[in-house]
Amino acid sequence: MKRNLFYAVVLSFAFGCADRPDYAVDPGVYDGDLNILMLSDAGRNGSYDQRRIGKIMGLYADKLGPEFVISSGDLFHYEGVQSTSDPLWWSNFESIYPHGELQCPWYGVLGNHEYRGNTQAIIDYSGISRRWNMPDRYYTFSMPIDDDDEGSESIRFVFIDTPPLISKYQQEEGYPDARGVADSVQLQWLDSVLTASSEKWKVVVGHHPVYSYDGKEDIEQTELRSKLEPIFRKHGIDVYFCGHIHTFQHLRTGADSIDYVVNGSASLQREPISGEYTMYNSENTGFTLLSFDPGVMNISFVNNQGKIEYEIQRKK
Repeated sequence: MKRNLFYAVVLSFAFGCADRPDYAVDPGVYDGDLNILMLSDAGRNGSYDQRRIGKIMGLYADKLGPEFVISSGDLFHYEGVQSTSDPLWWSNFESIYPHGELQCPWYGVLGNHEYRGNTQAIIDYSGISRRWNMPDRYYTFSMPIDDDDEGSESIRFVFIDTPPLISKYQQEEGYPDARGVADSVQLQWLDSVLTASSEKWKVVVGHHPVYSYDGKEDIEQTELRSKLEPIFRKHGIDVYFCGHIHTFQHLRTGADSIDYVVNGSASLQREPISGEYTMYNSENTGFTLLSFDPGVMNISFVNNQGKIEYEIQRKK
């Protein structure tokens, strides 16, 4: 009888420990007046670290109360979605990020894997989901740091569509929605949006990197730099966020004050590579936390243990 009771206690303790997560919110997390979570390259139907990262994002969302979440592309590996009723919406999105504080607005951009499927369905899902917001292939909005402060400074968020800006996706048959898209239209739009912007902060989000070190084809970044960098520099954007590389990276060229931030994969990571402009890189999976206070932008890399492993802070 005593032996059975002993085993019951041991089993209860073991199963109880198994249910306890081995991660928590980092006590040093920067909690701003405006908090945003950002993930990239997550869509693996819960496999690899996707479900784990989703749970950690939920803990941070519970702590910080984010205004919204940004998906910087490839939420749907490998062939995108076929329709607004595709089961991948459930297995890659709705069931992975169920936490109540993650039911806030989500703003997305299209990655190369979305372009393998029906990209219009990604936009149209905005009319079905209470939280998915993607009004077009590229779009913009402004947001004050503090709604309660009439004199609060604002941020201009600009979401761009990078696959059609790269000739590879225009030419290959596997990306039908990118073919024949005139990149001059988007570039003129981007320039006009930033020209009209009077916000203190300018944040641009796309899927492909303008600068990174990786095993991808250099032509992709060369093409994007030739098209985007002159516009970024002309208007003095603060930061360009992207994904695609499946590593955390922070780069500065020294030719301007722009921070180039590669958001780590929220499911499957790759080996990082360092280069001339590398400020930091890491192979850990995770997500990025973007926080604002008046005069301060704080960027934190949160890894798959829930730890903040690197921070960038801009002040002005």
